[in-house]
Amino acid sequence: MRTTRTTTVYAAAALAAAAALTLTACGSDSGDDSAKPAVEISGGSSKPGVVLDTPKEKPDLVLTDTEGEEYDLVAETAGKPTLLFFGYTNCPDVCPTTMSDIAIAKQKLPRAEQDELQVVMVSTDPKRDTPKRMGEWLDAQDKDFIGLTGDFAAVEDAARSIGVHLEKPVKEKDGSITVSHGAEVLAYSPKDDKAHVLYLAGVTAEQYAKDMPKLVKGQNP
Repeated sequence: MRTTRTTTVYAAAALAAAAALTLTACGSDSGDDSAKPAVEISGGSSKPGVVLDTPKEKPDLVLTDTEGEEYDLVAETAGKPTLLFFGYTNCPDVCPTTMSDIAIAKQKLPRAEQDELQVVMVSTDPKRDTPKRMGEWLDAQDKDFIGLTGDFAAVEDAARSIGVHLEKPVKEKDGSITVSHGAEVLAYSPKDDKAHVLYLAGVTAEQYAKDMPKLVKGQNP
C-alpha cells in the first residue's frame, strides 16, 4: 500500500506581536491549516532548543512497549532525563531523521549518561505500528530507544496535554494513508520530571549533541 503523510509542527513564538508560528514539514497536505499554539515561548531564540515559559508535565500515558508489555510513561521514566516524540514508522522523512539525529547525538555522551537518557517515541499510527514493527524500526536507530503503541484516543489525549497536535490517520480514496502529527521533541528534566525545553523539526545531530550533556543533568541549554 502506498503511504503518504503530513507532519505539522505547531508552536507559539512570542516575538514583538506574540504571533503563532506554524511549520509544515514535507509530505502531502491534509488540508488542515488550523494550527493551535502548542506552547508559549517568550523573547524568541536562535537556539535549537527553546526553553518553555511554563514547563510541561509528563503525560499520564500507559501503552504497550516493543516487548508487548505494559509501559507506564510517568513511572518508568521518573527521575530520568527523557526525550519524548510522537511519530510513526511509515513516515518517510521527519520521523526517521529526528530519531536518527537523536541517536547520533546520544552516542557522543559518556556511557553512563547514555544509559540514563530515555528516548521515547509514541506511535501516532498505532494500527500499523505493532510492537514488533516499532521494535524493528527503532532497533535500526538505537536498540535502547523505547517505542510505545496502543489506543489512539489515549495517545491523542496525551499529546494534547503537552501541546502536541495530531490527527487520526486517514485512508484516502486512492488507498494512501495520511498521518498528521506535530514534530516537536520535548526534553524532560530528571530533577522535576517536567519538560523545560522543546525542539522543533530540523534540529541537527550536532545541535542535539551540544545540548544533551546539559539535558541529562537537568539543565537548560
